[in-house]
Amino acid sequence: MKTIASCVQELLVARPFLEEALSREIINYSALAKDLNQPISELLRKPVKDGAIMMALRRYTPPTSKKNELKLKQIFKDLGDITVRSNLTDFTFYNSKTLIHNHSKVLAEIDADRQVFYAFTRGIHESNIIISSAKKNTIESIFEHETQIATQDQLSAISINLPKGNSKIVGLYYQIFKRLAWENVTLYEVVSTTNEFTILVEDHLIDNAFTVIKGLKNQEF
Repeated sequence: MKTIASCVQELLVARPFLEEALSREIINYSALAKDLNQPISELLRKPVKDGAIMMALRRYTPPTSKKNELKLKQIFKDLGDITVRSNLTDFTFYNSKTLIHNHSKVLAEIDADRQVFYAFTRGIHESNIIISSAKKNTIESIFEHETQIATQDQLSAISINLPKGNSKIVGLYYQIFKRLAWENVTLYEVVSTTNEFTILVEDHLIDNAFTVIKGLKNQEF
């Protein structure tokens, strides 16, 4: 059975920026209660008083525990090297029986060139290649018989070395994405391994993105 408290939680979880503002006590409870009145009334299918919603807001406790906040703070403090690469091109192809074979040709082509940035991810229906733009013609030649979905030039990547154990920390990627969103940084692509995280953005966003990533080490929660 839905209650005002459960409706408040449901709405705040769906609006993480609002939830954070509430947890930092930088939001007007009365104004927020009025704003949430209509959706809560619709969820409960009956009129609700602003005062009852305000009471539920004051009692609301974000799900992240203090212990996890300390772990997050330590993880970001221990972030490793941050590497920026520019002049990248992103290709997307439909998966086919020959795609992996052609992928092996690319690996053979760039094996001796350690300066080339290269990332390959395979989804259920399509695969993605990120590569230094100097090798764009190589990709177009090797994959000329594949079905290409999209191509994007003028991209840059920021790679971050994450401390060991990062995969056990709740909300790690959420904190990164949230801060990028706050600065209006649109992510074109995301690639991650166990201890490495890479974001791909359009060139005009790289300065803002780097500032956000660099600032994570001193981030408060």
